[in-house]
Amino acid sequence: MLSSSSRSRRLALPVPRPAARVRAHAIVRRLVGDIARSPAADIARNLAGDIARAAPGSPAQAALLSAATLCAWPALAQQPAPSADTTLAPVVVSATRTAQPLDEALPHTTVITQQEIANSQAPDLRSLLRTQAGLELAATGGMGANTTLFMRGANSNQTLILIDGVRIASASSGTAQLANILPDEIDRVEVVRGNVSALYGSDAIGGVVQIFTKSGAGKPPAANAQVEYGSDNTRRATVGYGGQVGDTSFNLTGSIFKTDGFSAVNTRLQPRANPNDNPYENKSVSGQIKHRFSADWEAGVAAYYSKSKLSYDSTFGRPTDDWRSDSELYTLSAFVNGKLAPDWTTRFKVAQSEDDSDNTLNGVFDSRFKTRTRQFTWQNEYALAKGHQLMFGTEYLQQQFDSNSYAAPSRNVVSVFGGYDGRIGKHQLQLNLRNDHYSDFGDKGSYFAGYGYYVTEQFKLLANASNAFRAPTFNELYYPNYGQPNLQPERARSVEIGAQYDSKGAGLLRVTAFRTQYDNLITSALQPNGLFLAQNVSSAKVEGVEASWRARLLGTDVTASVTMQNPVDEQTGTQLMRRARRHAALDLGRDIGNWRFGGQWIVSSSRRDSGSRTLGGYGIVNLNARYNIDKQWFIAARVENLFDKDYQLAYPYNTQGRAGFITLGWRQR
Repeated sequence: MLSSSSRSRRLALPVPRPAARVRAHAIVRRLVGDIARSPAADIARNLAGDIARAAPGSPAQAALLSAATLCAWPALAQQPAPSADTTLAPVVVSATRTAQPLDEALPHTTVITQQEIANSQAPDLRSLLRTQAGLELAATGGMGANTTLFMRGANSNQTLILIDGVRIASASSGTAQLANILPDEIDRVEVVRGNVSALYGSDAIGGVVQIFTKSGAGKPPAANAQVEYGSDNTRRATVGYGGQVGDTSFNLTGSIFKTDGFSAVNTRLQPRANPNDNPYENKSVSGQIKHRFSADWEAGVAAYYSKSKLSYDSTFGRPTDDWRSDSELYTLSAFVNGKLAPDWTTRFKVAQSEDDSDNTLNGVFDSRFKTRTRQFTWQNEYALAKGHQLMFGTEYLQQQFDSNSYAAPSRNVVSVFGGYDGRIGKHQLQLNLRNDHYSDFGDKGSYFAGYGYYVTEQFKLLANASNAFRAPTFNELYYPNYGQPNLQPERARSVEIGAQYDSKGAGLLRVTAFRTQYDNLITSALQPNGLFLAQNVSSAKVEGVEASWRARLLGTDVTASVTMQNPVDEQTGTQLMRRARRHAALDLGRDIGNWRFGGQWIVSSSRRDSGSRTLGGYGIVNLNARYNIDKQWFIAARVENLFDKDYQLAYPYNTQGRAGFITLGWRQR
């Protein structure tokens, strides 16, 4: 508070004289000219001299002191940019369909960033996902083999997979080609756990995995390339170029992966299988280009394409049988984003994806399954006030199917959706509703209600309730001697409670307890005539606790996850197939000078498989290292399954034994 003498002096300021005003204006004009022509240091020296020469309390000195704040901006602009070690909080879009900081997401959400992908040296998508809380993967062999994903105990066809917002699942099986998506084209992966049909419609009972391809936005144009060689005669090459020039960002990345592989089936368990190694080849490319036409409007296109060739084993037939699969997967989308009003953002996207698989036996055509999906989305976001937002829109989906095994009509889905998210003091809310009208079985509605309470700005309590559904696949509806056209969608109800702690020192820790009840599950039921037919006969329940932790402690990057669950078929009282009651992962990495060292420890308890078999628990250790030769060149190496653990993810299929790989990379600076 000012003293009485100070108040008197402020009230007694003299009225400025015309001459003083003229001098002040002249100094300001000279100052503006200096800002336009001179370095900040020169401006500061000139200004300091003028302030010293001006009469105390005079209008000239007042003008100079006010103008001093104006000349501060060039000095600030010349401050060095944040260092590469500065870690910004990730932003995610999958938890609400709108951008938000990761720590504000009410569904349990994690993100695998571009830097984490590079540090992991992961060869495929399943290697990226296997350390995530609540996620388990099973594969029928090595690289490229059929891969199933179980999130929170849900079936593989109960988890939605997206690439740049585009659905990629096959209409026949309901699953995506996870094994054929390699990390070379990926910018980041967002994982949202739990029922989010209210956001995305069918298939999101277990949750959503959304893959974002590289865009080049916000970076100077630069090229990169790397080659890899390792066990099983594995060869890999990647080249890319992308960045931003003015208002246009772009990226183009291509890769080739080849390996001789190992024998997929353990012939000690299945002597009728072919004992030869199963090679795999993948060629992938992704591209994006986006242009900002004004401060409010932008448009662009994005594309992803993968073509693969796989030799695989069957447990039926002869040891000389040669099974081959040629697969293609692509997405293509065009989008326009803009503002209809200062508080109203609109987004329009038109997209198409295709999942195509052709299979041969001993060089003779055996089967073809092809799904083409067209998707049109119009989404709007309206800011009611600071921290309060409405989201609403509509979506149209068309699936067309072609196969030599059976015919199926096209499926059309018209959807409307809406939601609100916001914060009032310590209270955070997210509400979502959606209705999907299917051409083959009518309307299905879903909801999501989420609540967060900030005990402190770092510590938050959470509670969510939701329901979800899954439409029957075309195999379940129409496959000869199996499908049943009168099947109804599966339904699920979920509740969860949790806590989140976020601080610079301890990182981001999220613990969630969940319970999901499944009804109308579609299973294969044995009939009196000996056939197995698809029927809505089963119910299941999964209860559990999952935790994810991400932090930087004493210079070490730490990512950890723990899941304890009870996935049970309520009809039989047995554990759901290939799902463990306990699994966990620990991922560590540390930079030491030009070196980076890292490692993973992945553990799982026993799982049940077909025929009442039990797959034993396992623990594997993977190591990796990278050395930056200079600012452009680096060399890296990794070891998979360091202790050569013999384990199975699916009976009777083999998994990767101890294997080593070395990479030479270059990045333009």
